[in-house]
Amino acid sequence: MTTHYRRHHRSPKDELLPLTVVLDELGITRASWYRWRNRGLGPKVHRLPNGHLRVRRSELDSFLREMEES
Repeated sequence: MTTHYRRHHRSPKDELLPLTVVLDELGITRASWYRWRNRGLGPKVHRLPNGHLRVRRSELDSFLREMEES
């Protein structure tokens, strides 16, 4: 008896990145990050229940593409 398994096509996991990873990828300091945020710049930020900040991979990638285009 042959069992057939369905292959599910999953999109890549849109992980929540810690702020340190985001800062490294942007090449900026934490102080610059908060200046950007005060000016309404940067990717959307998600605050976890413990207060830590995270940025979705897709939102960071989108933000970087927008910066390259401008």
